[in-house]
Amino acid sequence: MIFFLFMIDHLDRATLGPLFKEARLSRNMTLEQFYGGIATHVNNFSAIENGGRIVGKRLAKDIIDYHNISLKWLETKEGAPFLSHVPYKHRPRKRDHRLVQEPLAEEVPYYNIPLTDIVFDGPDAFREAPEFYVNFRPFNDCTAYLPIYGDNMHPKFASGEIIAVKEVCNLDVILWGEAYLVVTNELANNLVTLKLLFAHNNPEKLILRAANPDYGGDIVVDKKAIIKLFIVKGKITRYQL
Repeated sequence: MIFFLFMIDHLDRATLGPLFKEARLSRNMTLEQFYGGIATHVNNFSAIENGGRIVGKRLAKDIIDYHNISLKWLETKEGAPFLSHVPYKHRPRKRDHRLVQEPLAEEVPYYNIPLTDIVFDGPDAFREAPEFYVNFRPFNDCTAYLPIYGDNMHPKFASGEIIAVKEVCNLDVILWGEAYLVVTNELANNLVTLKLLFAHNNPEKLILRAANPDYGGDIVVDKKAIIKLFIVKGKITRYQL
């Protein structure tokens, strides 16, 4: 698994969706036929194939493995798309093991990607396809679960922990001193960062501050530069056992 995901890192995941579409159409298969053995609902795959969503590494691995797609073809377009003539494998579909589906009302998507690599676009907030959905009642009103890497927010958040974030619609209602995921446009150099928020003397600006005292220096941004803002409602700690 680790080696395969390493190989996926060498592929341009932004182009994998259209390549999966090309491979699917070469066998005259519908979305349901091609992805039905991987997920119960296939609605998200249309957006992936058309480049509207970036496919996650684990999901890409599952598609490639399920259809025996050639990594060499995906990287260079050389050779045949498939390594065998078996169109698809019949595997039982279990709800607990689905990778991408339409969530239930109480489920929240988990995106296994560093914050700085996430593409934020439109009302859906994330272009990245979720790897799975989480049903944990205290955080079921959140927008997403995201992993944390680095130590600029230590000790409040440690690298490897998962945060639950909820999108904020009103930038005039801020809980000062709390952690927020801030997404900005070109006016703030397209900064995407997790920071503590504090009031500025100018009500049109915000102060962003790291929790780790070793990361000195505040960041000041204009509110008009913020395109997305998410408050961190909680975290999940993962232990390496």
